[in-house]
Amino acid sequence: MTHLLLGTGSALPGEPIDNERLKERFGTDPRWVDRFIGTRVRHLGVDLDTGKPTHTLVDLATEAAEAALADAGLEPHDIDVLVLATASPDHLMPASVNLVADRLGLQAVPTYQLQSGCAGAVQALSLAGRMLDDEHRTALVIGADSCAKHLVLDHDFAALPPSELVNYVIFGDGAGAAVLGLPEEPDAPGTHLGTVRNGFVGAGRDPGQIIRWFGAADRTSGEQPVAEDYKAIEAGVPALAADVLADLLDRTGWAAGSITHLLPPQLGGRMTEQITRGLVERFGLTATEISCVAETGNNGNALPFLQLDRLFPLAPGDRALAIAIESSKWIRTGFALEGK
Repeated sequence: MTHLLLGTGSALPGEPIDNERLKERFGTDPRWVDRFIGTRVRHLGVDLDTGKPTHTLVDLATEAAEAALADAGLEPHDIDVLVLATASPDHLMPASVNLVADRLGLQAVPTYQLQSGCAGAVQALSLAGRMLDDEHRTALVIGADSCAKHLVLDHDFAALPPSELVNYVIFGDGAGAAVLGLPEEPDAPGTHLGTVRNGFVGAGRDPGQIIRWFGAADRTSGEQPVAEDYKAIEAGVPALAADVLADLLDRTGWAAGSITHLLPPQLGGRMTEQITRGLVERFGLTATEISCVAETGNNGNALPFLQLDRLFPLAPGDRALAIAIESSKWIRTGFALEGK
């Protein structure tokens, strides 16, 4: 069964922060950021001068949801299911999805919150699609993450290990959303979400990223809040991305040459370039790349929806394949879109 993508939206906090600004604040070398990370600007929900938060995850998720609803020409009361994917909720309880529902004025609708990294956005699309039936016709799906809560601004940055320093240059805050609906007819005009793939492949494999939550009893444990094994991610993601692309082509029956748009994994500007180049060479793709990470930073669960917001709507005959890889414990996901 396919579902119609009815509208998309996105939200990024504040003005873009370039690499020169990071140099002023953290002492990072812009040439190193450009050469190894490839991210030019990012958005953060915190004032770098004062350290005060400017945007919460719920703020961003609500803004993206409202934009998607407006794009779909719908009102909150038209939504039958709400799903939020995030790795960084504002609280452990109450769930951020319910705070978003409150902001939107939703009542008596099923709400779900998925705790996951970048793959969570695709998992949320899959879950929302499975929830649609004769009773539930329209789903609002949100992906959002906020890394600002993990950025300690009074660090001695020269003393930080690379696995922690990289977090200050690669990540950004943001949210994206999409509205899914059931088509009246299988070939109804619009952008159709078809095959969605989601698989855990991390058995026996060390995490590529760890994000720790601290309570009153362990907040002074001395553990590093966010650890990024960038080399492991750089080594592991390209092969997983190729696996997903091959699987999607097999499941859809589409020829590689028929793909008009490719939404590759959004890890960092430089890594995304390398992955895309490898996929193009291996599969003979001529598709247009839809990427945003070099201008937004790595926004985690927001990224697939930010890409969708740049892509939507597909013209009749267009075909798009999207890939998202989660390195925290290695999950490979992807989905197919077709314009009719």
